[in-house]
Amino acid sequence: MSTTSSSCQYVPQDTQKHDLPLIYVHDVSCVFEGKDDVVAVDRVSVGIQENSITAIIGASGSGKSTLLKLIYGLLEPTNGEIRYRGWLVPTRKDKLIPGHEAMKMVSQNFDDLNLYAKVWDNVASQLSNINLEYKQRKTEETLQKLQISHLAQKRVADLSGGERQRVAICRALINDPEVLLMDEPFNQVDAAFRDALQHDIKQIVADTGLTVLLVSHDPAEVLAMSDQLIVMKDGKIIDSGNPKDLYFKPSNIYTAQLLAKSNILSASQARALDIETDSTIAIHQEDISLVADESARCQIQEIKFRGMYYEYVAGNGDVSVRAAKIGTPTLAKGDKVQVSFERFIEFGG
Repeated sequence: MSTTSSSCQYVPQDTQKHDLPLIYVHDVSCVFEGKDDVVAVDRVSVGIQENSITAIIGASGSGKSTLLKLIYGLLEPTNGEIRYRGWLVPTRKDKLIPGHEAMKMVSQNFDDLNLYAKVWDNVASQLSNINLEYKQRKTEETLQKLQISHLAQKRVADLSGGERQRVAICRALINDPEVLLMDEPFNQVDAAFRDALQHDIKQIVADTGLTVLLVSHDPAEVLAMSDQLIVMKDGKIIDSGNPKDLYFKPSNIYTAQLLAKSNILSASQARALDIETDSTIAIHQEDISLVADESARCQIQEIKFRGMYYEYVAGNGDVSVRAAKIGTPTLAKGDKVQVSFERFIEFGG
């Protein structure tokens, strides 16, 4: 892939800054003006490394998609700056057709796809007809990368959501962008095919040096495939880092609940379970052990089937917790149980 960027031609007064991450976001805000101004992104700073997969996660309305559009140049920051390879990213005021030429974006609604054209034509149409042999070969290679060569002669309208997603990614990748931006890429992909698509994306990153930045509201989709997670809430970045580190050592309650559906207990609730602490704590469901004990104060209040595991709700009247256990239930509703914890996370005094 090319490592040069011509975005400076749109902002001639700009000076390239060196020693920055591939994508550099510094003190960026985006305010949508109206009767009541909406601060969609609030003084955000972050760096995106090259040849990596970064996921921006958070609840709906947290600013994820807005940040993605700011990075691509579809929106203009109210303040701050966004740089790609040290150059300012051009926005709508700088270009007739917005969007950085080194990047491609795949939207969750597949807006760019021609539903009534064949898959082949949707992808091949992104290449010129100057070299038809190259166009044929490149289209075949790109379809093969996303495992959809067998769909080449089908209309997009006749495909499933997951198949359309692969076509959209092929269409974005055929011109070898340096960065692929994806907004909720697995939203319409059946769970059974999600892992295969994630594997293919990771393989493309490994093979080509592509940088991927994606938005998701479901952390389970991206924990296994991302090199870096960015957690957003109310327009701010409140956590970032390696997925495993954030899962086991979240810096705040929001991250703990978002990534692990943790039990959040106040200090008094924790003490009701014989945990000595003066802090609010988080306990991951898989870190809770339940052992039958007729003398215990807690009892099983509910058992929920969650597919690959069962969720037990246990409590003593003052507090209840949710525990995740794989395998056939050995406890029943109403059983008295001793509740113990392998680990818990404290959040200040």
